Amino acid sequence: MSEATDGTSGPADTGKFERDRARVESGFWPKIRRLAAKVPFLNDLVAAYYCALDPKSPFQVRAVLMGALAYFVLPVDIIPDFIALFGFADDATVLYGAVKTVAKHITPEHREKAAAAIAMLET
Repeated sequence: MSEATDGTSGPADTGKFERDRARVESGFWPKIRRLAAKVPFLNDLVAAYYCALDPKSPFQVRAVLMGALAYFVLPVDIIPDFIALFGFADDATVLYGAVKTVAKHITPEHREKAAAAIAMLET
């Protein structure tokens, strides 16, 4: 059994994690570069990315975040991102739920890395 996001035990699905990770690794930064100015939750999104990649984060935390990030990266979702005002509503909801679930694991170090990466995008 593995550690779940709230400290309890729960099953781990490493296959899904690896599929989500592959999606995120191939699509996260290209999508961020394209849409950074339009994503109202950019800081949380990038901090979640760094937490999901951090081997010190518990596997279940990384899996929850990687699933939410994979949803963000997917080109087709419930509400297409190009729809004004509502395009990121479903992405924000999924990310908000994931971040709330694992908030104590997103560290100041993850947030600092996120701020540095965002600053690099703006230059």
